[in-house]
Amino acid sequence: MVGANQFKAQQFIDAIADSGGIVSTIAKRVGCSWHTARRYIDEYPTITRAYYNEVESVADMAEGVVHGAMKAGDVPTSKWYLSTKAKHRGFGQEVSLAGVVELTVKYEEYDGNDEEATTDTV
Repeated sequence: MVGANQFKAQQFIDAIADSGGIVSTIAKRVGCSWHTARRYIDEYPTITRAYYNEVESVADMAEGVVHGAMKAGDVPTSKWYLSTKAKHRGFGQEVSLAGVVELTVKYEEYDGNDEEATTDTV
């Protein structure tokens, strides 16, 4: 559980409303650090539920904008939608570089000794 429960769950639930799910906005509204807000969101089921409801609400809003753009005939948005949401219908391109590109990675292994480094090619 978070510290000495300096804050009440309702403070976070109220701060989450219309925050867009942005933790720094929630923290500022409550008057705590980003990390404290994140801990409360993660540890208290009622706060977690309110947070994820807000996040999903924002996703719904974004999907509504995409849907509206497609209804208005926006071709780039429609292509994006088909390539991401309609892959199961055969839209979008899958690119495989297997057998086409040979990749050589050179790295130096550092053992903590500033005088000597090992170089290998993979």
